[in-house]
Amino acid sequence: MTFHPTAVIADDVKFGANVRVGPYAVIEEDVILGDDCEVAAHAVIKHHTRMGARNRVAEHAVIGGDPQDFKFKPDCLSYTEIGDDNWLREGVTVHRGSREGSSTRLGNGCFLMAYSHIAHDCVVGNHVVMANTAGIAGEVVVDDRAFISAAVTVHQFCRVGRNAMIGLSSKVVQDALPFCITDGNPGRARGLNLVGLRRNGFAKDEIKALKEAYRLLYSRVPLEEALLTMKAMNSVAVGEVVEFIANSKRGFAHPTR
Repeated sequence: MTFHPTAVIADDVKFGANVRVGPYAVIEEDVILGDDCEVAAHAVIKHHTRMGARNRVAEHAVIGGDPQDFKFKPDCLSYTEIGDDNWLREGVTVHRGSREGSSTRLGNGCFLMAYSHIAHDCVVGNHVVMANTAGIAGEVVVDDRAFISAAVTVHQFCRVGRNAMIGLSSKVVQDALPFCITDGNPGRARGLNLVGLRRNGFAKDEIKALKEAYRLLYSRVPLEEALLTMKAMNSVAVGEVVEFIANSKRGFAHPTR
């Protein structure tokens, strides 16, 4: 392990093997850092943060800070839980849960670019990308392999589906459909995320079924009828879209007509 002499580290921090801590970094009490983690100069890891292995925290990032939530009480014991192989770039902020025993969770293999923000009680999946200054509000759920472009804002309680892509500077106020591009202010579905689907190995038949499902949502067929037709398509991905819509509490970002 390599700790710069100017780093400030609480006595009870638990480190895995080969952890590196840079100049003037601060690591508070009740923190766990897994093997091969790197905390760069001036980064701050706040109390009650747990990280897996091989995470990189860049300069001036603040991980596990108190929530920006009026309901939060300073003596609340809540957590920030981060998986493996994540890269949190300069100025990234991740806030801990706002209720007793709650957690903000980030999965594995995510890339949070400079000054992006994850608010309290969010659940972010695996291999998610958040570009510069993107921000998600409290209790947002982001599914695996979503791509959130620069300067995007996602409203509290919204969901971003698997393999979704959110366009530059979009304002997301309803659930963003999986496998689709959501763009605009307010955000609306604009088509399938074909590049993302191909890069992630979706078969041609599955993409064809998703295209047909999207056309149904785009058409003037009543939603209930469209969902019944989609259920009968015998496609795992289309079935995921149906389930996503059925479980939506804020409504979903309908395709533009």
